[in-house]
Amino acid sequence: MLYNSSVTEVSQTRLDRVLAQLRLYEHPLLNFSARSKSDGVEVIITFKDENVPVHTYYFDLHPRDLDDPQFEWSFQRQLYDALHDYFVEMFIRTPQDRADRQKKGL
Repeated sequence: MLYNSSVTEVSQTRLDRVLAQLRLYEHPLLNFSARSKSDGVEVIITFKDENVPVHTYYFDLHPRDLDDPQFEWSFQRQLYDALHDYFVEMFIRTPQDRADRQKKGL
């Protein structure tokens, strides 16, 4: 296996651990990927339909989380929290958008 000079063996092990977990998840609307980031891992969530104008969501996993013996459980919690945040961020209008509601007569 070839290693990027900036990716240490520990970083690669952490990334592999996250990628193995992500392979256990399949979603009809979303794709999951990850990459090394400093000593941790960045998880990337993208919308499968590229024609829908939504952003890509990123969240970081820190070394203390990646090295935890309960990683699988904490990863699932972090993933589900991130999915919640991602879907909430997709709203294009909410009741708090008063100026927009007034402009549109809502």
